[in-house]
Amino acid sequence: MRIKHVTVPVKNQDVALEFYTKKLGFELVCDMPWQGGQRWIELKIPGGETQLVLFTPAGSEDRIGTFNPIVFETENLDKTYESLCKKGVEFTCPPTKESWGSYTLFKDPDGNTFCLSQPSYEKCESACSS
Repeated sequence: MRIKHVTVPVKNQDVALEFYTKKLGFELVCDMPWQGGQRWIELKIPGGETQLVLFTPAGSEDRIGTFNPIVFETENLDKTYESLCKKGVEFTCPPTKESWGSYTLFKDPDGNTFCLSQPSYEKCESACSS
């Protein structure tokens, strides 16, 4: 039916919650106590369905600060890049154009790295219909 949520491992849930809501603009869906002294924190992009959970399952601490396979999409990469830079979001590279679209990489406070992408729909549609 859909992907309900994906998990982002974090060291400090308070710091992560502030980053994802204040800098990236996510909305808080749920924040409740969970096992092991952690909280179950669900966020969503306004207008989106898939939720992001700021939670580190026991035994997954080694995932904190690595490349995360979540790719965020924007309609205007240059504008989003400039806006997030002004809010203090750390990028590892400037927006880069490729044949399939444009992308950049950014980090959260724990060093988790994500891709921010603006696809070129014309190229994708022609490649997929071939």
